[in-house]
Amino acid sequence: MEDVVSRGAGLGSPAGLVEPGFWRGRKVLVTGHTGFIGGWLSAWLHALQAEVTGFALPPPTVPSFHDLTALGRRVRSIIGDVRTPAALADAFATARPDVVLHLAAQSLVRTGNYEPVETFSTNLMGTVNVLDIARRHRPDAVLLMTSDKVYGASRGSSGHVEDDALGAVEPYGGSKACCELAAEAYGHSYFGSAHIGLATVRAGNVVGGGDWGEHRLIPDAVRAFSKGDRLRLRRPAAVRPWQHVLDAVSGVLLVAQATARRGGPLGAWNIGPAGNATTVREMAERFGAEWGGGAAISDDGPADFPEAEFLALDASRARRELAWDSPWGVDEVVRATAAWYKAALRGEEAWGLTMRQIEAYQAERIRCVESAAAG
Repeated sequence: MEDVVSRGAGLGSPAGLVEPGFWRGRKVLVTGHTGFIGGWLSAWLHALQAEVTGFALPPPTVPSFHDLTALGRRVRSIIGDVRTPAALADAFATARPDVVLHLAAQSLVRTGNYEPVETFSTNLMGTVNVLDIARRHRPDAVLLMTSDKVYGASRGSSGHVEDDALGAVEPYGGSKACCELAAEAYGHSYFGSAHIGLATVRAGNVVGGGDWGEHRLIPDAVRAFSKGDRLRLRRPAAVRPWQHVLDAVSGVLLVAQATARRGGPLGAWNIGPAGNATTVREMAERFGAEWGGGAAISDDGPADFPEAEFLALDASRARRELAWDSPWGVDEVVRATAAWYKAALRGEEAWGLTMRQIEAYQAERIRCVESAAAG
């Protein structure tokens, strides 16, 4: 998404940290709070003492992060469909949001291939509905989460930057690229003159505890390993920009802070750790080794729909302008993800697991900042 105002200094928070003072008491509408990333985002916002209203369909899986953490008892939860403008408008009227964080989506590449109309309807028209209602309610900021799959052909072995051409090799990526264009159109036509902050965040392959989606590497691995089955990989040589869900969530929060300060369109932001792009096979082997117990992996999964073979993100803009960075390398990402699932499967209380990982992530980020400042 193209910037429609000039970039400038003063957007980032001190040291690129999520600011409790910014979020405390702020009214936030999160669409997609019953999903995996939306759930972690809502949990962190709750810990920051924001006034969170969630709007989404019922949890998409059983079990789910939403149900295991009892998130619906901790934030105001409204069940509805972003494709239904009247229901979404009612949610806006109830929440009276200062900030809108739009994550509701059909988020699975495989599902997009078999249900393209549903995918475009949910992802594109759901986003258009959010943008159109937001321009009338005039919150301080609107942030849309899209995907690394919005980019066109690979640039070889280098990561995509925000100015690269949009494109798609499958319907899910195509629907998210359309969302970027819708945001750009609304930014130019309405949001700039109304001084409403607007931005998009493009994250990579997000992993972490509590994801139970089908045909996704880590949930498939947990299901297989916990039953003593083989994990079957469909594209073992494909390269993906792996990141922990807290990387994506912290990026969303930092970009939202900057967007509210700007009071106008702020463009697209890649969020992804440097050096975490690796093959599906290597990520599966790392997770299997951390899981233990003779976790078995094979390369004979069905590759029955098109996917990009190489995806990587260059998040230099977020590092340069917002001082965003991840405190966790791929080993820490795998370790934290496996630990959450193992503890949850042992019956440990999922909300406590989540809060401890958020605290550990933020503490390590602060330690990294202080270490850098000390030279």
